[in-house]
Amino acid sequence: MKSKWIAAIVLTAASAVPGWAQTTLSLKDCIAYGIKNNGNVKIAQYKESTAVQQGREALAGYLPQVAGTGSLDDNLKLQSTVLPGALFGGEDRRVALGTKYQSNASAQVDQVVFDQAMLIGIKANKPNQENAALNAKKTKETIIYNVANAYYQVFVTQQQIALLKDNLDKTSQILSTLKLQLDNGVIKKVDYDRTQVNLNNIKSQLTLAESNLTLSENQLKFQMGMSLTEQLVLADNPLDQPFKLVEPGQFNASNLTDFKIQNLNMELQQLEKARIKAGYLPKVSVYGRYGVQALGNDLGTSWGNWFSYGAIGLKLNIPIFDSFRRDAQFKQADLNLMTQKEQLKLNVQNYELQNSNALTQLQKAKSSLASDENNVSLAKEVYDVTTLQYRKGTVPLTDLLNAETSYKESQSNYINSMLSYYQAKLGLEQSTGSLNEFYTALP
Repeated sequence: MKSKWIAAIVLTAASAVPGWAQTTLSLKDCIAYGIKNNGNVKIAQYKESTAVQQGREALAGYLPQVAGTGSLDDNLKLQSTVLPGALFGGEDRRVALGTKYQSNASAQVDQVVFDQAMLIGIKANKPNQENAALNAKKTKETIIYNVANAYYQVFVTQQQIALLKDNLDKTSQILSTLKLQLDNGVIKKVDYDRTQVNLNNIKSQLTLAESNLTLSENQLKFQMGMSLTEQLVLADNPLDQPFKLVEPGQFNASNLTDFKIQNLNMELQQLEKARIKAGYLPKVSVYGRYGVQALGNDLGTSWGNWFSYGAIGLKLNIPIFDSFRRDAQFKQADLNLMTQKEQLKLNVQNYELQNSNALTQLQKAKSSLASDENNVSLAKEVYDVTTLQYRKGTVPLTDLLNAETSYKESQSNYINSMLSYYQAKLGLEQSTGSLNEFYTALP
């Protein structure tokens, strides 16, 4: 039994609703909308831009640094000093040096000549930006998975509603026939009541399914970044997409974005170790300074007499002893790196397990889907024949109700198998790191 007729029922029922303002989107359209509008995409873009700015910040440390300073001092009480009397052939003299007002303005240029720790920090710019790009890719893959999963849930729920409505029509027809038979005294009231109970159960299931459809649609809109007030109609049947069996030998953990992110994190951690170790090396820089100064006992007149000065110099900073602070930092970084390596080994095993399970689930789901699809056709045939026989009076009502129950159970199993198939197929794409290829290949 092909599921196209079910989709046709869904679309026909939707178009019949008055005032239906709708957006008809395929699975690929939904994913493209989510990639463009989901808030996590913007967050990932901001993080990529942040990584670029962090690179500029690191590079700036090795470029010239210019700073200017200015000061104006009003020496309320000048500092005194003692001049030896031998200089003047008499007693020691106490004198105050300086003037009441002192103005100073200067500018200094500093240029790092050698700082190994800073050079390693600059070297980390590229992997840091690559890491941000990979996280953006991971965000895109997550959106693809979440949107597709929500899309399948909406589609399957719509199919469930269509089947329940079909069952409701069939049961209503049976109930009408039983009402005539009850009025004519052909059947007992208990037979009529039993069918009425079935009808009420179907109505309850339909109400629940319609509520679930609203929840599923809202979840899909949320994953897409779409307003909850907008109506959606699914434009295609995912089951019509060609099935491609993936062989277990094709799995390669290095294709996974998570694996690449973990490798880059280990590379960054290795650079962090090198940066800490480089802190033991000397740092060399040069500088140039130029300034002007004005002195006087009167503020106004002192500014009319400026004296300039300048200097160039070389600075050498040699770390000698830091109470083993840097040694503790280095050992922490080394332990973090070893932890990441062991975590990656565990994750690779987990990736292989997920892929193996996903492949098994997909094969099982595909087999169950085909079996349940055939079972629905068979149960429908039995139900139709039993209905005809009941109308002719050749079978009792019990046979008809049993056939109806079997038909509904086969439909329910088919719906569940359909959702399991979609989710297993999506899970396999995720486990092999091929969600982007899955999205690109969508019609």
